[in-house]
Amino acid sequence: MEKRQDKLREVAFFEQYAGSEEEYNAFTDKSNERLLDACIQLAGFRPGTRIADLGCGSGIFTSLLKARGFSPVGVDLSPGLIARARGAYPDIEFLEGDVEALPFEDASFDGVLLSGIVHHLPDPSCCAREVRRILKANAAFAAFDPNRLNPFMYLYRDRSSPFYSSKGVTENERPVLPSEVRRVFDQAGFDVSFDYLSALHYRYVASPAARLILPAYNFADSLLSWFRPLRPFYAFVLTKGIKRET
Repeated sequence: MEKRQDKLREVAFFEQYAGSEEEYNAFTDKSNERLLDACIQLAGFRPGTRIADLGCGSGIFTSLLKARGFSPVGVDLSPGLIARARGAYPDIEFLEGDVEALPFEDASFDGVLLSGIVHHLPDPSCCAREVRRILKANAAFAAFDPNRLNPFMYLYRDRSSPFYSSKGVTENERPVLPSEVRRVFDQAGFDVSFDYLSALHYRYVASPAARLILPAYNFADSLLSWFRPLRPFYAFVLTKGIKRET
């Protein structure tokens, strides 16, 4: 049986950012652009095509897709964040919606970006099926998520770690294991591959204790990115899935 996301708690967590001056945007602008460009390259998205940005939040990555010549639609579970995105980017379509029950017709998108949302789903199987449903034949999705194999991500954000911090995350979140992501999306009908990314600099973390060592973490993570044989242990997993025809 699939373990479902507690959507009420998920919405409640993100609504606190919708009405505040603080934006839920942890990375620097340069890191946001680097992360998105890596996903575009991995998935082979072509400018001019229709891309669904699922888990769009306040619209940061949706707006970057638009700036790069795509035709994006942003979707998020939080009504407040969708309202904020619409206010910030009035020329982009944003919809309130659930990745496990998307408000789109079958085969209606050329690509899907899963914006840090897979690790919010205790079991992403339903999401994987919905992504496959809305993608056109042979189209691809790209996803980015924190990597449980990365020592820092495990120690700081995995509930089994003795140093786990619940500050700034929902109860649904857990860094992903690439092997588990592969299994779920393969079963949903995708040919799955991975890339890995580090040296994404945080400008904000919720935990006051972690905030003290944030400059050291950013420096250490940048050093790690120079060692390509250690790529499976980089901080973020980038997942590509090509819709497999059956």
